[in-house]
Amino acid sequence: MIFFGEKSLRRAVSAYLNHCHRERNHESLGNRLIEPRNHVDRTDGEIQCRERLGGLLRYYYRDGA
Repeated sequence: MIFFGEKSLRRAVSAYLNHCHRERNHESLGNRLIEPRNHVDRTDGEIQCRERLGGLLRYYYRDGA
């Protein structure tokens, strides 16, 4: 990635931290999320994809039924 100034670097770091803490499973925590949301573990509803950093980070979840 190429950053054009401090603002773009801060935005990228913020997006990565949000992904890491709220959307990425962690093996050291038994493959669970650090900060799970209310849509975790749903088995019904359409699958959605949230992309961050131009698609470098992706999070798949089920939309509410």
